[in-house]
Amino acid sequence: MAFFAPCKPVPWLALATFLAAASATVQAQWELQDSHTNASLRGIHSVSEGIAWASGRNGTVLRTEDGGKLWQTCAVPPGGEALDFRGIQAFDANSAIVMSSGKGDLSRLYKTTDGCRSWTLLLANPDPNGFWDAIRAADFFLIVILGDPVDGAFQIRKTTDGGETWTLERSQPTWTDETASAASNSSLSVNWVDGPTIFGTSSIGGARLFREECSPCRKQMEKWAAVQISGFAWSPFAGISSIHQSSWDHFVAVGGDYEEPAAAERNAVWSNDGGRRWHPAQSPPHGYRSAVDYDAPSKVWITVGPNGSDISVDDGRNWRPLKPGPGDPPDADQNWNALSLPFAVGPNGRIGKLKNPDKL
Repeated sequence: MAFFAPCKPVPWLALATFLAAASATVQAQWELQDSHTNASLRGIHSVSEGIAWASGRNGTVLRTEDGGKLWQTCAVPPGGEALDFRGIQAFDANSAIVMSSGKGDLSRLYKTTDGCRSWTLLLANPDPNGFWDAIRAADFFLIVILGDPVDGAFQIRKTTDGGETWTLERSQPTWTDETASAASNSSLSVNWVDGPTIFGTSSIGGARLFREECSPCRKQMEKWAAVQISGFAWSPFAGISSIHQSSWDHFVAVGGDYEEPAAAERNAVWSNDGGRRWHPAQSPPHGYRSAVDYDAPSKVWITVGPNGSDISVDDGRNWRPLKPGPGDPPDADQNWNALSLPFAVGPNGRIGKLKNPDKL
């Protein structure tokens, strides 16, 4: 009697295949680079294959033009020796804007147009109770700053002329103790072509994502629609840390509880309708994640955090650990704060470059 394999897998076999794929690890890793600094780094922006800028504590700004073989230590912006540069947005090898985070006028923007030999103070936070969390640029002209709540509303500052003039917008009323993350300069996502601006938050009441609904609006606060993210971690230390956009309508957001970095649940969501509705990951990353990014050529999502790195090949629905490969340091997947592919940065001047993303 002959036996023939069915054309379609039986349900239990399909489930087993799915579970195996979701739990599999990938051996491709971060090649550690010499940053020539011990400063904690939280800002990173990769402009092109060879050009990238990084930033961190104690007025630190770094720059490379050769893919990270040599990281140049930039001149410290005037008066910035003690500032914590949490965010940086670069435009080419010579032009960039760096953002410091701190209370009141310790939140500042500096701009360079000569390859970081000199800097100009572009803007200081005029509100003594303000605190800037992230800066994102859609292009050289449209730049957005996200600030923590003042008088019960998030502060969103925008420029459409490259920083010469700024306008202030306020979000819908915030929840008690609601804040945005300044962990990786990526709690804010700004227009991709004509896509929406979205930012994520955290509070004891849960995580929310604010989406720019219209511009202009009849009433300013109607501009920002807030969506509570069901199924996300709830605690005073949990929420959205990073959000990234791969196309006009597809977003992935990650985070979790930074006080519980190994908690591998309720820490990632995705949207395929421009950020109106969000869905939890079926197989989430394996711990708190501070940053997420998308590698378009390989169609792979990557997320990083203090206890490891994960990848997704199905647009954020399922995540697998990205583990060190043969010959890599045993902790090459860990201790990362921020991400702009192919680079990741972390504490103590840590910089890594992703190896062979096309083989993930």
